[in-house]
Amino acid sequence: MIALAASLVSTPEVLVLATSALLFTVGVVGLLLRRSPIALLMSIEILLNAGNLLLVLGARVRNQIDGQTAALLVLVLGAAEAVVGLALALAFFRPRPDADIDSPGEVQG
Repeated sequence: MIALAASLVSTPEVLVLATSALLFTVGVVGLLLRRSPIALLMSIEILLNAGNLLLVLGARVRNQIDGQTAALLVLVLGAAEAVVGLALALAFFRPRPDADIDSPGEVQG
């Protein structure tokens, strides 16, 4: 029984699942604790990468290419999201001395 449990822990699928869970946890903690818009964008990217790992793992287990194609699409969309989000954050927080995500509530328009 112990040998079976030890062999399950060292399989590549379990290691990828553990890595994905760790990345997802780091991303959620970053979203909840950080106040900087740059750190929030980085946390969202970490969450997307955790999902990408699961998509690629599912494609590998089922011997299909659909999961890898979806992961590539998510990477492209994540890169576009990062570019647009970073541009908006820089444009909005450039005239301000501090970059706090609570400060957009003070904007009148």
